[in-house]
Amino acid sequence: MNWRELQKKDVKLVGGAVSGGLDSCTVTHWLKSKGFRVQGFTVDLGQPDEENLDAITDRMKACGAEDSFIIPGRGPLADAGLKVIQSQARYEGGYWNTTGIARPVTVDAILPEMAERDVETLFHGATGRGNDQVRFQLATNMLNPEMEVYAPWRDPEFIAEFPGRQQMLDYCEANGLPIRPARESRYSTDANFLGLTHEAGDLEDVTISPTFVEPGMGVWPWDAPNQTQVVTIRWEQGVPVAIDGQQLDLEGIFNTANSVGGKHGVGIGDHVVENRFVGVKSRGIYEAPAMELLGSSYEFLLQFVLDRRAREFFDYVSSVISLQIYQGYWLDLATRSALAALEPITRLVTGAISVRLYKGKVYFDTAEDTPEAMPHSLYTDDSSMEAMGTYDHTDAEGFVKVLGISAKNLASRQLGS
Repeated sequence: MNWRELQKKDVKLVGGAVSGGLDSCTVTHWLKSKGFRVQGFTVDLGQPDEENLDAITDRMKACGAEDSFIIPGRGPLADAGLKVIQSQARYEGGYWNTTGIARPVTVDAILPEMAERDVETLFHGATGRGNDQVRFQLATNMLNPEMEVYAPWRDPEFIAEFPGRQQMLDYCEANGLPIRPARESRYSTDANFLGLTHEAGDLEDVTISPTFVEPGMGVWPWDAPNQTQVVTIRWEQGVPVAIDGQQLDLEGIFNTANSVGGKHGVGIGDHVVENRFVGVKSRGIYEAPAMELLGSSYEFLLQFVLDRRAREFFDYVSSVISLQIYQGYWLDLATRSALAALEPITRLVTGAISVRLYKGKVYFDTAEDTPEAMPHSLYTDDSSMEAMGTYDHTDAEGFVKVLGISAKNLASRQLGS
């Protein structure tokens, strides 16, 4: 769809999911110049790169928006982030997809506000080469099928005028729009309190070291303290309830974990060349201190709780949810079913895990291994090398002989041929 089609549909008022960054400023001013009334909607996701969210509303109005609103969203984002941790949903086995999970949370917060103001068209600044266009589109379609979605980066006329970020920077500077100067914009950052995603600009050149990126949630691991720090996280039925004995609500847990983890470079600077949903590869630098710290603690606790078959099942479901988030299907039936399938496991995750932080790494340290502290742990003294437990060494004789039958058949009929 292009902007002329919107005009033909007699659309006069459009609402933008705006962050106050380069794309938001450019698109808002450009749509205003085409005769549209523009309203901006920014969800408060605890963006670490914004000291004052009200500055975004001022910025959007300066770019031509007739009004701009800040919408609460930290609670829903914390809930979604916890589900990501509970499912250990890392994309391509590597990083916590904090941007991917934030998109449906953002859309879910914005749509009711738009409906209240009779705004029937949502626009966003996601590129036509990326994943976010899919995430915005699918979340909107699933939550409100009647809502029109306009993506300027898929509008041929917009692309002709702005083939890249440099042209957008030139446009903003020429029109006096409140953005960072071009010389400072070496990359683009998407932010929420679960994590930061740095992409574009000089990061697209893989011959350039990413160390020019300034971490926003901590320090590079090599700049972290030379001393280790032990952190204890208490979980109750899959929910973190305390850090180092201090009881906190979920938001407080994330904030504290971000501070402690970021100080030690945990989850800072994950470097990824990934496969985008649209079929191309991209390079990004990711930050997610709390996700890495809490997620590692949760994984260590899972190792006490899951038997072999439950572990295999969990890993399969985890991979499904990871892909669902990345591809924009967080709200669909498959994701809801997968999350529901993990609930019996999640309810068993109770215990206190102490981890040691050092130079970006999270190491298992100790666990409160008592029936009271960790009631569902399957870790017992049956595996001990000492004379304890109910496991009788001699019982293994028949077990190993049965396993040996197939091993001997392999040797005589396949391995020797």
